Amino acid sequence: MIRLTRRTLLVGSSLSLLACQTPVRGVAARPVVAPWGFDLDGMDSTMRAGDDFFRYAGGRWLQTTEIPADRSSWGPFYELRAKAEEDVKAILDALVSIPQAPGSQAAKIADCYGAYLDMDAIERAGLEPARADLAAIASATSHEDIARLCMRRDLGARGPMSVDIWADDRDPERYVVNISQGGLGLPGRDYYLRPNFSDTRTAYQTYIASMLARAATLDPAGSAQAIVALETRIAELHWTAECVGDRDLTYNPRSRAELVAMAPEFPWNDAFEALEIGRHDRFGAKQPDAIAGLARLFRATPVAQWRDYLTFHYLNAVADVLPLAFDDLSFDFNGRTLAGRLSKSERWKRATSAVNAALGEAVGRLYVERHFSPNAKAQVSALVEALRTAFRTRIEATDWMSAETKSAALRKLELLRVKIGYPDRWRDYSSLDIRAGDALGNRARSRLWDWRRRAARLDGPTDREEWGMTPQTVNAYYNAFFNEIVFPAAILQAPYFDPGADDAVNFGGIGGVIGHEMSHGFDDQGSKSDENGVLRSWWTDADLERFGASTGALVRQYSGYEALPGLYLNGETTLAENIADNVGLAVAFDAYRLSLGGAFAPVLDGFSGAQRFFLSWAQTYRGRVREAQLRRDVVSDSHSPTEFRVNGVVRNMDAWYEAFHVAPGDRLYLPPSDRVRIW
Repeated sequence: MIRLTRRTLLVGSSLSLLACQTPVRGVAARPVVAPWGFDLDGMDSTMRAGDDFFRYAGGRWLQTTEIPADRSSWGPFYELRAKAEEDVKAILDALVSIPQAPGSQAAKIADCYGAYLDMDAIERAGLEPARADLAAIASATSHEDIARLCMRRDLGARGPMSVDIWADDRDPERYVVNISQGGLGLPGRDYYLRPNFSDTRTAYQTYIASMLARAATLDPAGSAQAIVALETRIAELHWTAECVGDRDLTYNPRSRAELVAMAPEFPWNDAFEALEIGRHDRFGAKQPDAIAGLARLFRATPVAQWRDYLTFHYLNAVADVLPLAFDDLSFDFNGRTLAGRLSKSERWKRATSAVNAALGEAVGRLYVERHFSPNAKAQVSALVEALRTAFRTRIEATDWMSAETKSAALRKLELLRVKIGYPDRWRDYSSLDIRAGDALGNRARSRLWDWRRRAARLDGPTDREEWGMTPQTVNAYYNAFFNEIVFPAAILQAPYFDPGADDAVNFGGIGGVIGHEMSHGFDDQGSKSDENGVLRSWWTDADLERFGASTGALVRQYSGYEALPGLYLNGETTLAENIADNVGLAVAFDAYRLSLGGAFAPVLDGFSGAQRFFLSWAQTYRGRVREAQLRRDVVSDSHSPTEFRVNGVVRNMDAWYEAFHVAPGDRLYLPPSDRVRIW
């Protein structure tokens, strides 16, 4: 439980932002991480800050910390996720320990949790719960049948195109059905096309064959080879990650007739019938030429091959709620080969994830009652406003931007919405059918229920109060459609946020996170939409050119970082997140300095306030990752690995050089002219 109270760590008469809240018990809270919110014992004092700040701030922790066997990465972010699992488990265990009123939300949660945990019942049932789904796939005789199966939300398989519903980029008051490239079982197109992933492709083919053999499919080895060949052809048609991330390139509105004309080989009407979206006529073709190519490939591929493809992907999607033999096969490839994990997560951990997926806000409501207070919400709100003020000042002082663009940027910042902790309106699950002892059925029904919930809103206005994450999620996000930043309750804990910690630690921790999300509204993609979330250019041509010069320099800088021998970051695909890291931390530091009100922060254990700020940022991103997961991240994640989220950011900040006396000759030193400054 977070301890919330007043903190006055500054000298003189200046009060910290966190000192202005009402005390809970009238006593000063102690920091969760002694002595003042930062783990001094985790530092490596033999390392110079200017040579490797990541290891200077956390080198001893890196040397002495083992990644848990069931994890592919470890650090504060994942430690908080583990804590959230424990917290949710306590809630679920309490619910299943006593009888619940039939049909109540509590009963649904308890039944969903209990069904997932009951491996004896799952083992006894064998493949019987999946028989109807497998039979539906086996009985497909036409491409129209396959299209309907690909789009069935309860089936959970996949097809060459994926479908989702979200706000329209240029009319965010309305929803649109987006069609995107899809169909891959490996993490991205590079896994199929790069020679250095050949071993992974071989292991994938073996895994497919084993799954199909377990389901008594004829010629599993031949089918597996054909599936990998098919997915390779799909990957060849896919846009690159750089293009997929470009909001201008992916905004391609289509009517139903235009979609059919663009890709006539795909049976769209059958697919939309399976999606239950009636005569809806508002679509977005995210990658038009890829979709057209995938439609041709869909029609050219024999139905029998699609049947095998769907059978495998169905089994892969539900393996954890099938008998242990399927679950073990899935872990051996998806967990061990792709992520480097040494063992499966305990069943209860995966059960919490299953319940969160089906009834996330119902669980979240109980989580908030136990683990988040109104005082915490008020304190984080104060931090957000401090960063808004600092960002405003930074925009106003920008010398490369015209008055016209500057005015638009200030309007966008002023209208930025903030959601903290939990939604004001909770989701109603009364119509969701959850049954005791039916883990696979619960998953299928919850998927279909959620799709129908979203599809029912297609002809209405967008819901700006909806959350894209549950309160028990350790994460945060910026939503460009609604120009909003969102911080679930579970991330508002130490070391990110701790009312008992030194203010510099909170500004460097959760302040850096707030600044990161806030900055997404002004990164290379977020800056393409205005204060109302409308995708449009609000820049002058000259301003856009100068902005592009700065972002181009950041692309080149990060593309030079080597994660593993011969494996470099892609500065294009990570650009938005790198901008958010660099700008967000700079804004957070400005906010920290403003909070001092002209006073000097005390020196604690020999560290100045500025040093504690940067150490806090480094602490939140210290982490270890298994090599297989690191390779996956570099290829498919839009974020840079944690080492570069520390070293790659601080070396662009003049204040860090001043704080740690970094000078020419230090490995991280960049001449002032080479330091990238955006916003």
